[in-house]
Amino acid sequence: YSGTLSILNPYEPKYHIVQADSEGMNPEHLEQILSQWTPGSDDPTLPKFLYINPTGANPTGTVLSAERRQKIYDLCCKYNLLILEDDPYFFLQFQAAEDRPPSFLSMDTDGRVVRFDSFSKILSSGIRLGFVTGPKPVIERIVLHMQVSVLHASSLSQVLVGDLLNQWGSSGFRSHIKSVEDFYEKRRDALLVAADKHLTGLCEYSVPKGGMFLWIKVPQLSSTWDMIMERGLKQNIMLMPGKAFQPDNTKPCQYLRAAFSIAPEKNFDPAMERLARLIKEEISMSPK
Repeated sequence: YSGTLSILNPYEPKYHIVQADSEGMNPEHLEQILSQWTPGSDDPTLPKFLYINPTGANPTGTVLSAERRQKIYDLCCKYNLLILEDDPYFFLQFQAAEDRPPSFLSMDTDGRVVRFDSFSKILSSGIRLGFVTGPKPVIERIVLHMQVSVLHASSLSQVLVGDLLNQWGSSGFRSHIKSVEDFYEKRRDALLVAADKHLTGLCEYSVPKGGMFLWIKVPQLSSTWDMIMERGLKQNIMLMPGKAFQPDNTKPCQYLRAAFSIAPEKNFDPAMERLARLIKEEISMSPK
């Protein structure tokens, strides 16, 4: 997620990029990366934590399976990594309840998972309120950081959400979540109809299992950045080029992120039609 990169980049961390596919992070590739070190090593270059967006990931829309989560958790235990489970789309999944994987936090027996949830995706984007759960020593330090930076989250947002949850109760909250998921699943399906109509044979994408985004690959282009930022904007086409989500933004990226959260559904078809036209124009301009 590009916002996380903006937070971390000033600290100049060493990123180790783990490959992913249509099912999310690849635990085999994570193991390959970590095998450079000896478990239990005091080597200062050993990674300190794993950041993961496991459910309805932004930008890919993937939902990491329970099997993959367990493998990733076991590797983090083996190499003593903290897990930062950034999961704002946990309550925006489009699969049956029995198929939904457990959170990393619910699997944690070592006290190594710090989980971040958000109300912004399920109540109001402008409310900017979330909550963190994890080991007490870590949470205490997060509280201290809050006190010397932003002091605390908006009091008004906290009061509104607190009163609303008290009014709803657990059953009311889950009923609301069901309606939100149904709403976004309908929008996802509408966007997929438009994408299938205009992008078939031109682009590649998987059906998002959660979240608000369609992650689109344009195989015939090496990069989508200039196409969108220089030529697309002039034609009223605004998608997020995939390069914005890369830790190393000097490398090209063939992907685009389309959001189905805000635009009216009636605009989905003309939007995909415009995008297809833009891509074809870009391909015709590319060196053969």
